[in-house]
Parts: sequence; structure tokens; C-alpha cells
Amino acid sequence: MKFKIKILDIATRRGVLLNRIDARNIGVLDGDRVQVINPKNGIATTAVVTTTSTLAGQGNAGIYRITNERLNLADDEEVEIREADRPASLDFIKKKMDGGRLTKDETMTIIKDVVNDDISAAELTAFITASYINPLDMDEVEHLTRAMVETGEQIKFASRPIVDKHSIGGVPGNKISLVVVPIIAASGLKIPKTSSRAITGAGGTADLMEVLANVEFSAREVQEMTEKVGGTIVWGGATNIAPADDRIIIQEYPFKIDARGQMLASVMAKKFAVGANLVVIDIPVGSRTKVPTMQDGRKLAREFIELGERLGMKVECALTYGDIPVGHSIGPNLEVMEALRVLEGASEPNSFIQKSVSLAGIALEMSGKAARGTGAQMAQEILSNGKALEKFRQIIEIQGGDPNVKSGDIRPGDREYVVNSPASGYVIEMNNTSLITLARMAGAPHDRGAGILLHAKKGTLIKAGEPLFTIYADREWRLQKAIEEGRHLMPVIVEGMLLDRVPSPSEL
Repeated sequence: MKFKIKILDIATRRGVLLNRIDARNIGVLDGDRVQVINPKNGIATTAVVTTTSTLAGQGNAGIYRITNERLNLADDEEVEIREADRPASLDFIKKKMDGGRLTKDETMTIIKDVVNDDISAAELTAFITASYINPLDMDEVEHLTRAMVETGEQIKFASRPIVDKHSIGGVPGNKISLVVVPIIAASGLKIPKTSSRAITGAGGTADLMEVLANVEFSAREVQEMTEKVGGTIVWGGATNIAPADDRIIIQEYPFKIDARGQMLASVMAKKFAVGANLVVIDIPVGSRTKVPTMQDGRKLAREFIELGERLGMKVECALTYGDIPVGHSIGPNLEVMEALRVLEGASEPNSFIQKSVSLAGIALEMSGKAARGTGAQMAQEILSNGKALEKFRQIIEIQGGDPNVKSGDIRPGDREYVVNSPASGYVIEMNNTSLITLARMAGAPHDRGAGILLHAKKGTLIKAGEPLFTIYADREWRLQKAIEEGRHLMPVIVEGMLLDRVPSPSEL
């Protein structure tokens, strides 16, 4: 059947909207597939059907913008729409739902259909859920990693080594890439760092870097910039590197699913695709992180290392302390201010500096730039002598930012609320989850000035009335919402040395 079309500009939707009577005449229902053909250029694509009785009249069809990127249609143009076959990938997803093991070819078929929009969001969610309930074994993880790489763009450098680092997340304030990347690049190594935006956190590395420079570049531009200055810090979602991964993450988000096998494939596919052959993985360990115990951390580290060996990459993992935030700041502007201060020569916060130079040091040792056991010292020297700051300014400039920016030029939100200690004693607990929630309530990461500045960390002796932390926001209503939420979240707990008094029975 032929239809006049209207482009529907809804960012997250894919497929075609048909009048229910037209859909019935074609022989399809909601969730079925049709083939949409542009007669002007012969381009065809498969699209999932949504039906309506009011939004599209008979003889008219709506094409969602993302689907139209391939067809290149304009409003009121004519298309041909016909029933399409069910993709084979659905049989393979069902196989995984039943507890089966997927072959290399079956995995590739699923991932190709994900990238080509040939399976719906619901069908992709079924694959994610099946892989969560029936975990992928290491062969399946390797198949998934390679499929993610092969269905996107890849960067191939003429020389080696190429270094990369990744943190599996879960700890607020983990801004270390802003220091680690320039240290490694300043040593003469190449590090094309592709980073994520925050999904559940208060600021992903890409959100932080965007305070200083553009982060959206093609894979070719990332390679060219890395060749010129030694490193980049960019948003991976703009590069078309491992594009299936971004689509999987979107469907994982509502369920807060982070299946181990898919997480391994997600991380390593992006490292493999940028040409990295030396990779440092940061695994924060703590009761409120993704990895609660050292035993769990070592198991995950062994899996990363094994997957790296299968892909021809050398991987080392660092199990890091994850029970409290890194540094004193949470939220884009606040974290960038702190990172710039450290690059400019500040000697605090020690947790932030120590973690940054330790991870950079591992990379320097893996590459042969530093002898075993001396990498952290070399990284500290590069930081202390100003070479890391100089390199960071080059990275900012090549990504379109102001290379002369200083920490004092970045400001937090102009709305603030200081939370004081209700009693004298020691800070005995910092709840990472509550701190992230509070920062997001204040507007982070979308509002760059929003976030939290910690004045006291775990183990600090504090007097009643002294400041514990300050909440910053760009908008007053956001600040008020964060204050209200903070009253029952209890993100920072202070106790005196006397926890309780149990009297003798005679005194009761």
C-alpha cells in the first residue's frame, strides 16, 4: 500500500505509526514489522508498527525521525509500506530466555538487528533481561564484545601502545579521568578516552569535560586529535563506536540492570574499538558500590583480564576504596573546579590525588615508561611539575575550549544551603547513594552548577554547628527539593564516642 507520510519528531521513538484500518489491510498489528520503501531513492528499512485511530488518517502514515534518518523522506512524500518477515534474532533471544548459550553468529545477528533498529525496545529489553537471569559465559561475552565492535566504527592507530582507562562507577565525585588522561598523555603515550554521560550518577566524565570544551566528535576526529596532542576526553555516544551499547544502556536504565556479562562487553568493546592495547580498570569496592567485597572485586578483575587476553589486550585492574566519595565535590562544575585546582598544584584532597596518580602509574608501568613500582612516583612528578596541566590545556583547546581557563573561573550554582552537624563527634558514615540522590535532586548533572561540596569526610572530628556539606543549585525550586529530600536521606552521619547508655536494673 502507498501512503503520504508525516515526520514525527519524537527523539526516543523508532518505527512507523499507521491507522488501525490501514494496518489491518496490510495484515499487521501493534509490534509487527513492515518494510517502508522510499520510491525516490529505492532505500528500504524495516520498522516496528504502532497503530492509532486518530493521529493518522487512512492513507497517511507517521515515520519517526530516527527511522527516517535512513529513508531521508520529507513531509507529504509518498512511500510504499508492506508486511515484513519476523527477524531471526527473536528466535535467538527466545533461546537465551530458555537458558541456552548463544553462538558467535547468533550474537552477531542480534547485535546487527539492534544497530539497524530491526528489533523493538521491548524485544531488546527481553534480551537484556534474559542475559541478566541467565548470565553470559565468557565465550558469550567475547561474542558480544566482538559483535559490538564490528557493528560500529573503529579507530586504528599506526603505532602502539595505545592506553585507555575505565572506572566501573558507583562512587560519587570520581573525576579522576580529568587528571589521569593528561598525566598519561604528558608522558608521551596516546590515550583516546571516550567517556559516558551520567545515567544514575551526578556527573559522568563527559558531563564534566563538557564544562570546559566540546565533547561530541566523530571517531575520525577523535583519532586526529589524539595524534596531535596525545589524548582526548570525549562522549562515546557521538562517535558511533560500539553503537549497540548505548541502546542497551537506555533499556537497562529503568530496571537499574547492570548484568555482569553485558557490563564486561560494554567496557571492553569501547576500549577495543578505539585501538587500545593497554587498559587499566578501576573497580571501586564498598558496601554501597557495584562491587561490595574484595572477593567480588578480584573475581571481576579476573574476568576483565581474561576477556582482554581473548581480544589481544593487556588489562590490569585496581581495586579501589569505594565507601566514600572521591575528593570533596559532587556535580559537574564543583568537580571540574577541584580537578583544575589539583592540576594547578593543590595538595588536597589526598583521596583524589592518590587515586589519580596510582591509576596513571599503573598505565605508565604497563607501557614501560616507568619501572615496576615507580609508576605512581612518575605520575606524581608529571602532576607536580605542571606538565599534566599543560597537556590538559592542549586537550581543552583542541576540543574547542578555552585553554587559559582556571579553577577560579568555574563557579558553582548561586543558590546554596549549608547543612551543619547536629552534634559533636566523628563522621562515621557517608552514604554514597544518598549523596548522589541529593546532588541529582539539586539538578546535577543537567544543571552544571548543582551539586554537593563536602566539608567533612569519614573519620573527621566535628563540633555541633560546624558545616558538614553545602548543597548548590542553579534554580531555587531545585534547591528546596534537595533540602526536603535531604531531611530524611541522612547522607552523612555523625556520632560521638558514646553510642548508647544501658543503665543497671536498679536505676530503671
